[in-house]
Amino acid sequence: MPYPEQICAPMRADLTSAGFSELKTPEQVDQTISESKGSLLLVINSVCGCAAGTARPGVKLSLQKSEKHPDTLVTVFAGQDLEATNQARKYTLPYPPSSPSIALFKDGKLVHFVERHHIEGRSAEMIAENLATAYDEFC
Repeated sequence: MPYPEQICAPMRADLTSAGFSELKTPEQVDQTISESKGSLLLVINSVCGCAAGTARPGVKLSLQKSEKHPDTLVTVFAGQDLEATNQARKYTLPYPPSSPSIALFKDGKLVHFVERHHIEGRSAEMIAENLATAYDEFC
């Protein structure tokens, strides 16, 4: 059963206010990722404390820190947009399901992935630096 929207709305807005588009259906996920040209950043958002404390702040900080940026910014919400999240996770294989997590794609191919265990216990600045380095290489 998905989390109630009223709980997730502020967590969604944390990314959409930073320029991320939400993917809420499997079809939107397929169309957006498989047909993407250039670089695409996918954040698998979550209600957990590490998403609020370091993942979302780290992602937003990475976009401020780096001169290079992904061409497209998208998000799915684990625990709410269940089918879209499951579809997005097919694109992050061979990594196991993880939320929150952050995936960078280049021309539809996964090139960098930050799993939950790389988020937990790390600061937003560390996550931002990790992502900025990936942007420099792939964007």
